[in-house]
Amino acid sequence: MTLALRELTLSHFRSHKLARLSLDGRPVAIHGRNGAGKTNILEAVSMLSPGRGLRRAALDEMIRKPEAVGWKISAVLQSLHQMHEVETWCEAGASRQVKIDGKTAAQVALGRIARIVWLVPVMDRLWVEGAEGRRRFLDRMTMSFEPSHADAVLTYEKAMRERNRLLKDGQRDAHWYGALEAQMAQAGTRIIANRAYCLDQLQEAQGMAETAFPVADLSLVQVDDSSLPDDESDLAQAFAESRSRDLLAGRSLVGPHRTDLGAVYAAKGVAARDCSTGEQKALLVSLILANGRALARDFGAPPILLLDEVAAHLDAGRRAALYDEICALGAQAFMTGTGPELFEELGDRAAHFEVTETDGVSEVKEVTP
Repeated sequence: MTLALRELTLSHFRSHKLARLSLDGRPVAIHGRNGAGKTNILEAVSMLSPGRGLRRAALDEMIRKPEAVGWKISAVLQSLHQMHEVETWCEAGASRQVKIDGKTAAQVALGRIARIVWLVPVMDRLWVEGAEGRRRFLDRMTMSFEPSHADAVLTYEKAMRERNRLLKDGQRDAHWYGALEAQMAQAGTRIIANRAYCLDQLQEAQGMAETAFPVADLSLVQVDDSSLPDDESDLAQAFAESRSRDLLAGRSLVGPHRTDLGAVYAAKGVAARDCSTGEQKALLVSLILANGRALARDFGAPPILLLDEVAAHLDAGRRAALYDEICALGAQAFMTGTGPELFEELGDRAAHFEVTETDGVSEVKEVTP
């Protein structure tokens, strides 16, 4: 079964005044010089999933200037045995809107018909940056298995912000905290369970793979090496017991927001943070491929992959191996690079597009490899 875009239209999105891509389900190789607007196409595809997209940008930042009339992304999506017409748009100063098959829908509904996973250059520092970036990376993968994970994270973070406000104000009345901590505990146990399920799926998918990319031993750890209850009542009790310590810090020091993703290069027994730049990139690619294999089994089709400047830090051998794995997986992967030579190994296994930019306007045309 297939998950793929068949048509993609961008209107007044970033540098694209109007762009239309007709696709056939094959991987998509996009080349062009830096700044031409390649990544903007991948960002547009990422907006066909719940959330803020691969750049985590504000909605108004995506509006093409100087027109500033708002942006719109339209797509025809093949999801398993069904075809869907999907639209998402935003007018200046307004909130984002979504329609699926002509009917207004919540963003979370996008996650039910399309699973989209991405790897962008900023993630190259994933293993050496702070825990927040790894947590966001983990949650994005978790959402690919369980779209409602996004709602659990939002509910938890909203309640935690309110609790932190009480802590900063020095409020000590337990009644003020009880309802918020109950919300945090309910959403928090869902978050913990969803993340654990995601890691189980990734580990199993990695274990079954014969790949040129290294396997990572994954784990969930707390940043302060404490234990985290996975029972709702126990987690609520942990919040209550931590109040005095949290009051001194002015913030919540216990909970799934303190979780970190641990990774070890299995063959070498070396923590990902201590690996070479190339090894760190290869570990990331390995996780994205594992995510794809696991979703192919869980959802029924591999996810749409967005791989921005994916050739960076990959030698020719691993680059060719990546393309072979994507094709074997049957995933529609949107990949960008500065020149067509980076995609020579794909040949006619992919659709090839060139993006050019003139006077601030990007143009997209299909080319023969």
